[in-house]
Amino acid sequence: MYAALWRALPGPTWLRVILALLIVTAVLAACLFFVFPWINSFVSVTDVTVER
Repeated sequence: MYAALWRALPGPTWLRVILALLIVTAVLAACLFFVFPWINSFVSVTDVTVER
């Protein structure tokens, strides 16, 4: 899978590395700012399932 993504990126190796890092950064930022807050609205962190 990663080989197919690597071949899909244009340019020489140094440009592919930069593009791959930009894509990873964009995906992580999207998770941090959009996905995780959306999931947090469904999960209650105050519910404890372990009894003392």
